[in-house]
Amino acid sequence: MPTRRELLRSLAACAPSAFTAACVKRRARVATPSAIAARRSFAPVIVSPDRIIRTVVGLRPFRPSGFVVKAETVGEKVVVHNYGHGGGGMTLSWGTGQLALELALPTGADNFAVLGCGGVGLATARLLQKKGKTVTIYARDLPPNTTSNIAGAQVWPATVFDTRTPEFTAQFLRAARFSYNYYQTMVGSYYGVRWVPNYSLSDTPREESFMLGFESPLADTYPEFHDLERSAHPFPVPYVRQYDTMLIEPPVYLNAMLRDFQIAGGRVSVRELPDRAAVQSLPEPVIVNCTGLGAKALFGDEELMPIKGQLTFLLPQPEVDYNVLYDGLYMFPRTDGILLGGTHERGVWSLDPDLAARDRIVAGHRKLFSALVGPAV
Repeated sequence: MPTRRELLRSLAACAPSAFTAACVKRRARVATPSAIAARRSFAPVIVSPDRIIRTVVGLRPFRPSGFVVKAETVGEKVVVHNYGHGGGGMTLSWGTGQLALELALPTGADNFAVLGCGGVGLATARLLQKKGKTVTIYARDLPPNTTSNIAGAQVWPATVFDTRTPEFTAQFLRAARFSYNYYQTMVGSYYGVRWVPNYSLSDTPREESFMLGFESPLADTYPEFHDLERSAHPFPVPYVRQYDTMLIEPPVYLNAMLRDFQIAGGRVSVRELPDRAAVQSLPEPVIVNCTGLGAKALFGDEELMPIKGQLTFLLPQPEVDYNVLYDGLYMFPRTDGILLGGTHERGVWSLDPDLAARDRIVAGHRKLFSALVGPAV
Protein backbone atom coordinates (compact mmCIF):
# COMPACT_ATOMS: atom_id res chain seq x y z
CA MET A 1 0.00 0.00 0.00
CA PRO A 2 1.47 3.41 -0.94
CA THR A 3 2.35 5.80 1.82
CA ARG A 4 0.63 9.18 2.12
CA ARG A 5 3.74 10.89 0.80
CA GLU A 6 3.95 8.55 -2.21
CA LEU A 7 0.27 9.10 -2.96
CA LEU A 8 0.54 12.89 -2.89
CA ARG A 9 3.72 12.84 -5.00
CA SER A 10 1.97 10.78 -7.66
CA LEU A 11 -1.02 13.13 -7.66
CA ALA A 12 1.12 16.22 -8.20
CA ALA A 13 2.95 14.56 -11.08
CA CYS A 14 -0.16 13.67 -13.07
CA ALA A 15 -0.97 15.67 -16.20
CA PRO A 16 -4.58 16.46 -17.20
CA SER A 17 -4.51 13.87 -19.98
CA ALA A 18 -3.36 11.23 -17.53
CA PHE A 19 -6.31 11.96 -15.26
CA THR A 20 -8.73 11.55 -18.12
CA ALA A 21 -7.08 8.35 -19.30
CA ALA A 22 -7.21 6.92 -15.79
CA CYS A 23 -10.99 7.16 -15.62
CA VAL A 24 -12.70 3.80 -15.63
CA LYS A 25 -15.70 3.37 -17.91
CA ARG A 26 -18.23 1.35 -15.95
CA ARG A 27 -20.86 -0.96 -17.36
CA ALA A 28 -24.34 -0.38 -16.02
CA ARG A 29 -25.26 -2.92 -13.41
CA VAL A 30 -27.95 -3.55 -10.85
CA ALA A 31 -27.03 -4.76 -7.39
CA THR A 32 -28.78 -7.89 -6.17
CA PRO A 33 -31.20 -7.46 -3.27
CA SER A 34 -29.32 -9.93 -1.08
CA ALA A 35 -26.01 -8.11 -1.50
CA ILE A 36 -27.48 -4.84 -0.23
CA ALA A 37 -29.99 -6.03 2.36
CA ALA A 38 -27.43 -8.31 3.99
CA ARG A 39 -25.15 -5.46 4.98
CA ARG A 40 -27.25 -2.46 5.98
CA SER A 41 -30.42 -1.15 7.54
CA PHE A 42 -32.04 2.23 7.03
CA ALA A 43 -32.85 4.10 10.22
CA PRO A 44 -35.55 6.60 9.23
CA VAL A 45 -34.96 10.29 9.86
CA ILE A 46 -37.44 11.63 12.40
CA VAL A 47 -38.70 14.78 10.72
CA SER A 48 -40.93 17.14 12.67
CA PRO A 49 -40.95 20.90 13.30
CA ASP A 50 -40.22 20.48 17.00
CA ARG A 51 -36.90 18.80 16.16
CA ILE A 52 -35.59 21.84 14.21
CA ILE A 53 -32.53 23.33 15.93
CA ARG A 54 -31.46 25.97 13.39
CA THR A 55 -31.83 27.26 9.84
CA VAL A 56 -28.80 28.84 8.14
CA VAL A 57 -28.16 30.57 4.82
CA GLY A 58 -25.04 30.70 2.65
CA LEU A 59 -24.24 32.23 -0.74
CA ARG A 60 -22.45 30.00 -3.24
CA PRO A 61 -19.98 31.95 -5.47
CA PHE A 62 -21.08 30.80 -8.92
CA ARG A 63 -19.85 31.55 -12.44
CA PRO A 64 -21.79 29.99 -15.38
CA SER A 65 -18.49 29.28 -17.16
CA GLY A 66 -16.92 27.70 -14.06
CA PHE A 67 -14.27 28.57 -11.51
CA VAL A 68 -11.24 30.76 -12.24
CA VAL A 69 -7.65 29.65 -11.71
CA LYS A 70 -5.27 32.07 -13.46
CA ALA A 71 -2.44 34.50 -12.74
CA GLU A 72 -2.26 38.21 -13.50
CA THR A 73 -0.06 41.17 -12.60
CA VAL A 74 -1.63 43.85 -10.41
CA GLY A 75 0.83 46.71 -10.07
CA GLU A 76 4.00 45.15 -8.72
CA LYS A 77 2.20 42.09 -7.40
CA VAL A 78 1.42 38.73 -8.98
CA VAL A 79 -2.15 37.70 -8.17
CA VAL A 80 -3.16 34.07 -8.65
CA HIS A 81 -6.94 33.75 -8.74
CA ASN A 82 -8.70 30.71 -7.28
CA TYR A 83 -12.42 31.42 -6.89
CA GLY A 84 -15.92 30.92 -8.28
CA HIS A 85 -16.49 27.26 -7.32
CA GLY A 86 -20.29 27.45 -6.99
CA GLY A 87 -21.50 24.56 -4.85
CA GLY A 88 -18.20 22.69 -5.25
CA GLY A 89 -15.84 24.82 -3.14
CA MET A 90 -15.15 22.33 -0.38
CA THR A 91 -15.08 19.44 -2.87
CA LEU A 92 -12.64 21.05 -5.30
CA SER A 93 -10.54 23.01 -2.78
CA TRP A 94 -7.47 20.77 -2.81
CA GLY A 95 -7.57 20.34 -6.58
CA THR A 96 -7.87 24.01 -7.51
CA GLY A 97 -5.39 24.78 -4.73
CA GLN A 98 -2.94 22.50 -6.55
CA LEU A 99 -3.64 24.29 -9.85
CA ALA A 100 -3.06 27.65 -8.15
CA LEU A 101 0.13 26.35 -6.56
CA GLU A 102 1.52 25.45 -9.97
CA LEU A 103 0.99 29.06 -11.08
CA ALA A 104 2.40 30.56 -7.87
CA LEU A 105 5.62 28.57 -7.42
CA PRO A 106 7.32 29.66 -10.69
CA THR A 107 7.42 33.23 -9.34
CA GLY A 108 10.23 32.10 -7.05
CA ALA A 109 8.72 33.91 -4.07
CA ASP A 110 9.12 32.64 -0.52
CA ASN A 111 6.35 34.72 1.09
CA PHE A 112 2.74 34.42 -0.02
CA ALA A 113 -0.56 36.03 0.91
CA VAL A 114 -3.80 34.07 0.68
CA LEU A 115 -7.03 36.05 0.65
CA GLY A 116 -9.87 34.16 2.33
CA CYS A 117 -10.09 31.64 5.16
CA GLY A 118 -12.74 29.26 3.88
CA GLY A 119 -12.15 25.77 2.52
CA VAL A 120 -10.44 26.98 -0.67
CA GLY A 121 -8.19 29.50 1.08
CA LEU A 122 -7.12 27.07 3.80
CA ALA A 123 -6.36 24.22 1.37
CA THR A 124 -4.33 26.56 -0.86
CA ALA A 125 -2.42 27.92 2.14
CA ARG A 126 -1.61 24.43 3.41
CA LEU A 127 -0.33 23.31 -0.01
CA LEU A 128 1.98 26.34 -0.11
CA GLN A 129 3.23 25.53 3.39
CA LYS A 130 3.96 21.96 2.36
CA LYS A 131 6.29 23.44 -0.25
CA GLY A 132 8.18 25.28 2.49
CA LYS A 133 6.61 28.69 1.84
CA THR A 134 5.74 31.34 4.44
CA VAL A 135 2.03 32.14 4.23
CA THR A 136 -0.20 34.81 5.72
CA ILE A 137 -3.98 34.52 5.41
CA TYR A 138 -5.88 37.79 5.14
CA ALA A 139 -9.59 37.41 5.79
CA ARG A 140 -12.59 39.43 6.85
CA ASP A 141 -14.07 36.40 8.64
CA LEU A 142 -12.67 33.22 10.15
CA PRO A 143 -14.39 29.89 10.85
CA PRO A 144 -17.14 29.49 11.96
CA ASN A 145 -18.22 32.65 10.11
CA THR A 146 -17.23 31.67 6.55
CA THR A 147 -19.39 30.52 3.64
CA SER A 148 -17.67 27.13 3.85
CA ASN A 149 -19.15 26.60 7.32
CA ILE A 150 -22.62 26.64 5.72
CA ALA A 151 -21.76 24.01 3.11
CA GLY A 152 -23.45 20.63 3.05
CA ALA A 153 -19.96 19.44 2.16
CA GLN A 154 -19.76 16.06 0.57
CA VAL A 155 -16.97 15.33 -1.89
CA TRP A 156 -19.07 15.66 -5.02
CA PRO A 157 -18.69 18.77 -7.22
CA ALA A 158 -22.27 20.03 -7.55
CA THR A 159 -23.39 23.28 -9.22
CA VAL A 160 -19.95 24.21 -10.56
CA PHE A 161 -20.77 25.37 -14.12
CA ASP A 162 -23.47 25.72 -16.76
CA THR A 163 -21.21 25.57 -19.82
CA ARG A 164 -17.66 24.32 -20.20
CA THR A 165 -14.88 24.59 -22.76
CA PRO A 166 -12.45 21.73 -23.41
CA GLU A 167 -9.79 23.69 -21.51
CA PHE A 168 -12.03 24.18 -18.48
CA THR A 169 -13.15 20.55 -18.60
CA ALA A 170 -9.53 19.39 -18.34
CA GLN A 171 -8.97 21.73 -15.37
CA PHE A 172 -12.17 20.62 -13.71
CA LEU A 173 -11.47 16.90 -14.06
CA ARG A 174 -7.93 17.31 -12.80
CA ALA A 175 -9.07 19.34 -9.78
CA ALA A 176 -11.89 16.92 -8.95
CA ARG A 177 -9.63 13.88 -9.10
CA PHE A 178 -6.82 15.49 -7.09
CA SER A 179 -9.28 16.48 -4.36
CA TYR A 180 -10.87 13.04 -4.33
CA ASN A 181 -7.52 11.40 -3.73
CA TYR A 182 -6.33 14.02 -1.24
CA TYR A 183 -9.44 13.79 0.93
CA GLN A 184 -8.83 10.06 1.29
CA THR A 185 -5.68 10.90 3.27
CA MET A 186 -7.86 12.93 5.67
CA VAL A 187 -10.55 10.37 6.50
CA GLY A 188 -10.99 10.12 10.26
CA SER A 189 -12.26 11.98 13.30
CA TYR A 190 -9.50 14.63 13.36
CA TYR A 191 -10.67 16.25 10.10
CA GLY A 192 -14.27 15.09 10.34
CA VAL A 193 -14.22 13.25 6.99
CA ARG A 194 -15.93 9.88 6.53
CA TRP A 195 -17.33 7.63 3.81
CA VAL A 196 -21.13 7.61 3.53
CA PRO A 197 -23.45 5.81 1.06
CA ASN A 198 -25.73 8.01 -1.05
CA TYR A 199 -29.17 7.06 -2.30
CA SER A 200 -30.29 9.16 -5.24
CA LEU A 201 -34.03 8.70 -5.78
CA SER A 202 -36.08 9.28 -8.91
CA ASP A 203 -39.67 8.81 -10.04
CA THR A 204 -38.61 8.46 -13.68
CA PRO A 205 -35.83 6.65 -15.57
CA ARG A 206 -32.52 8.49 -15.36
CA GLU A 207 -30.66 10.30 -18.09
CA GLU A 208 -26.91 9.73 -17.86
CA SER A 209 -24.90 12.89 -17.20
CA PHE A 210 -21.36 14.17 -17.45
CA MET A 211 -21.23 14.68 -13.69
CA LEU A 212 -22.82 11.48 -12.44
CA GLY A 213 -23.40 8.48 -14.62
CA PHE A 214 -21.99 5.11 -15.63
CA GLU A 215 -20.12 6.75 -18.51
CA SER A 216 -19.05 9.87 -16.59
CA PRO A 217 -15.28 10.57 -16.68
CA LEU A 218 -15.54 10.72 -12.88
CA ALA A 219 -17.45 7.43 -12.51
CA ASP A 220 -14.58 5.68 -10.76
CA THR A 221 -14.60 8.34 -8.00
CA TYR A 222 -18.01 7.08 -6.83
CA PRO A 223 -17.40 3.63 -5.33
CA GLU A 224 -20.25 1.11 -5.28
CA PHE A 225 -22.01 2.96 -8.07
CA HIS A 226 -25.05 0.94 -9.12
CA ASP A 227 -28.83 0.92 -9.43
CA LEU A 228 -30.91 -1.01 -6.90
CA GLU A 229 -33.82 -3.32 -7.48
CA ARG A 230 -37.03 -2.28 -5.76
CA SER A 231 -36.76 -5.01 -3.14
CA ALA A 232 -33.26 -3.87 -2.11
CA HIS A 233 -34.27 -0.56 -0.52
CA PRO A 234 -37.11 0.95 1.54
CA PHE A 235 -37.67 4.15 -0.46
CA PRO A 236 -41.11 4.82 -2.00
CA VAL A 237 -39.82 5.44 -5.55
CA PRO A 238 -39.13 3.11 -8.49
CA TYR A 239 -35.56 4.22 -9.27
CA VAL A 240 -32.75 4.31 -6.70
CA ARG A 241 -29.06 4.71 -7.42
CA GLN A 242 -26.41 4.05 -4.77
CA TYR A 243 -22.86 5.40 -4.66
CA ASP A 244 -20.45 6.29 -1.88
CA THR A 245 -18.90 9.70 -1.21
CA MET A 246 -16.86 11.28 1.56
CA LEU A 247 -18.90 13.54 3.83
CA ILE A 248 -17.11 16.50 5.46
CA GLU A 249 -18.16 18.00 8.79
CA PRO A 250 -17.30 21.70 8.18
CA PRO A 251 -17.10 22.75 11.87
CA VAL A 252 -14.58 19.98 12.55
CA TYR A 253 -12.71 20.18 9.26
CA LEU A 254 -12.24 23.96 9.09
CA ASN A 255 -11.10 24.21 12.70
CA ALA A 256 -8.59 21.40 12.14
CA MET A 257 -7.31 23.05 8.96
CA LEU A 258 -6.87 26.42 10.65
CA ARG A 259 -5.10 24.72 13.54
CA ASP A 260 -2.75 22.89 11.15
CA PHE A 261 -2.02 26.15 9.33
CA GLN A 262 -1.08 27.96 12.54
CA ILE A 263 0.97 25.05 13.94
CA ALA A 264 2.96 25.12 10.68
CA GLY A 265 3.84 28.76 11.33
CA GLY A 266 1.08 30.45 9.36
CA ARG A 267 -0.15 33.87 10.36
CA VAL A 268 -3.74 35.13 10.16
CA SER A 269 -4.62 38.81 9.73
CA VAL A 270 -8.30 39.64 10.20
CA ARG A 271 -8.96 42.73 8.09
CA GLU A 272 -11.08 44.09 5.28
CA LEU A 273 -9.48 44.56 1.85
CA PRO A 274 -11.91 46.97 0.15
CA ASP A 275 -10.17 47.44 -3.20
CA ARG A 276 -7.17 46.61 -5.38
CA ALA A 277 -5.12 49.36 -3.75
CA ALA A 278 -5.47 47.56 -0.42
CA VAL A 279 -4.36 44.32 -2.05
CA GLN A 280 -1.35 46.01 -3.62
CA SER A 281 -0.35 47.39 -0.21
CA LEU A 282 0.18 43.90 1.23
CA PRO A 283 3.86 43.12 1.86
CA GLU A 284 3.87 39.72 0.12
CA PRO A 285 4.93 39.72 -3.56
CA VAL A 286 2.49 36.94 -4.57
CA ILE A 287 -1.16 36.92 -3.56
CA VAL A 288 -3.58 34.04 -4.04
CA ASN A 289 -7.15 35.29 -4.31
CA CYS A 290 -9.57 32.85 -2.67
CA THR A 291 -12.24 35.41 -1.81
CA GLY A 292 -15.20 33.65 -3.44
CA LEU A 293 -17.99 36.17 -4.02
CA GLY A 294 -15.68 38.92 -2.79
CA ALA A 295 -13.83 38.74 -6.12
CA LYS A 296 -16.81 40.37 -7.81
CA ALA A 297 -16.15 43.76 -6.19
CA LEU A 298 -12.45 43.32 -5.42
CA PHE A 299 -11.36 42.29 -8.92
CA GLY A 300 -14.34 43.29 -11.05
CA ASP A 301 -15.59 39.84 -12.05
CA GLU A 302 -19.07 40.62 -13.33
CA GLU A 303 -19.82 36.98 -14.14
CA LEU A 304 -19.85 36.07 -10.44
CA MET A 305 -23.27 35.67 -8.91
CA PRO A 306 -24.61 34.29 -5.64
CA ILE A 307 -26.69 31.15 -5.42
CA LYS A 308 -28.52 31.30 -2.12
CA GLY A 309 -28.60 28.01 -0.28
CA GLN A 310 -30.61 27.39 2.86
CA LEU A 311 -30.13 24.49 5.27
CA THR A 312 -32.33 23.39 8.15
CA PHE A 313 -30.89 21.17 10.87
CA LEU A 314 -32.79 18.66 12.98
CA LEU A 315 -31.56 17.16 16.24
CA PRO A 316 -28.73 14.66 15.60
CA GLN A 317 -29.55 11.00 14.97
CA PRO A 318 -26.32 8.96 15.23
CA GLU A 319 -28.10 5.88 13.87
CA VAL A 320 -28.70 7.55 10.49
CA ASP A 321 -25.63 6.77 8.36
CA TYR A 322 -26.63 7.46 4.75
CA ASN A 323 -27.34 10.43 2.46
CA VAL A 324 -30.54 10.86 0.44
CA LEU A 325 -31.11 13.06 -2.63
CA TYR A 326 -34.59 13.34 -4.11
CA ASP A 327 -36.45 15.87 -6.27
CA GLY A 328 -34.20 18.80 -5.35
CA LEU A 329 -34.08 17.86 -1.66
CA TYR A 330 -31.14 16.30 0.18
CA MET A 331 -30.39 14.91 3.63
CA PHE A 332 -26.91 14.53 5.11
CA PRO A 333 -26.38 13.05 8.60
CA ARG A 334 -23.81 15.08 10.55
CA THR A 335 -22.79 14.97 14.18
CA ASP A 336 -24.05 18.54 14.64
CA GLY A 337 -27.50 17.62 13.30
CA ILE A 338 -29.46 16.09 10.45
CA LEU A 339 -28.98 18.49 7.54
CA LEU A 340 -31.98 19.10 5.29
CA GLY A 341 -31.39 21.10 2.12
CA GLY A 342 -33.04 22.00 -1.11
CA THR A 343 -32.72 25.65 -2.24
CA HIS A 344 -30.73 27.09 -5.18
CA GLU A 345 -31.78 30.73 -5.69
CA ARG A 346 -29.64 32.41 -8.34
CA GLY A 347 -28.86 36.09 -8.01
CA VAL A 348 -30.28 36.35 -4.48
CA TRP A 349 -27.94 38.17 -2.07
CA SER A 350 -30.12 38.01 1.04
CA LEU A 351 -28.83 36.05 4.01
CA ASP A 352 -32.24 36.06 5.68
CA PRO A 353 -33.85 32.63 6.10
CA ASP A 354 -36.93 32.01 3.97
CA LEU A 355 -39.45 30.46 6.35
CA ALA A 356 -41.71 29.26 3.54
CA ALA A 357 -38.74 27.46 1.94
CA ARG A 358 -37.85 25.96 5.32
CA ASP A 359 -41.38 24.62 5.75
CA ARG A 360 -41.40 23.23 2.21
CA ILE A 361 -38.09 21.41 2.73
CA VAL A 362 -39.13 19.98 6.09
CA ALA A 363 -42.50 18.85 4.73
CA GLY A 364 -40.86 17.20 1.72
CA HIS A 365 -38.45 15.22 3.88
CA ARG A 366 -41.19 14.32 6.33
CA LYS A 367 -43.31 12.88 3.53
CA LEU A 368 -40.36 10.89 2.18
CA PHE A 369 -39.13 9.38 5.44
CA SER A 370 -42.61 8.59 6.76
CA ALA A 371 -43.14 6.43 3.67
CA LEU A 372 -40.13 4.12 4.12
CA VAL A 373 -41.19 0.49 3.97
CA GLY A 374 -39.61 -2.94 4.18
CA PRO A 375 -37.57 -5.10 6.55
CA ALA A 376 -34.51 -2.82 6.34
CA VAL A 377 -36.30 0.03 8.14
